[in-house]
Amino acid sequence: MNKTYLKLTLDLDFILIAITAPLKDYVLCHKINTRLNTQFEKIEDHEIFFNIDEPAWSFSKYYFFVEQGEVEYYLICNKSSDGFLIPEMNKVDFFIIIKEFIDKEDLDYLINGLNKLPDIQVAAKIDPAKLKSRENLVI
Repeated sequence: MNKTYLKLTLDLDFILIAITAPLKDYVLCHKINTRLNTQFEKIEDHEIFFNIDEPAWSFSKYYFFVEQGEVEYYLICNKSSDGFLIPEMNKVDFFIIIKEFIDKEDLDYLINGLNKLPDIQVAAKIDPAKLKSRENLVI
């Protein structure tokens, strides 16, 4: 009898920025919108099922869309009342996921702008392929 194997690959074609900031999600979102001229808005929570028999874990999520270039930005909390979205990065409070292409200058502007906010301790680009729990970031 022949065996057929199904090989799944995750679409990790996005830029990931990790943010450490001891703020509520809506406060951080407001500060980013004010400082960087963005328009993040709250959308439906990002839900992850860790066990099929248990309810989904919900993580607060915000969305911003730039028509020029059709770039999508998502700001997602790493922490919820249930646990961490990416457990191996438990010191990180938020992630920004950028879908579609943005040039290096725009990315540098975003990261530098985030790091200049007084309440943000650090904002840095992370390679999602190196994360053990990377499938939790797929939107």
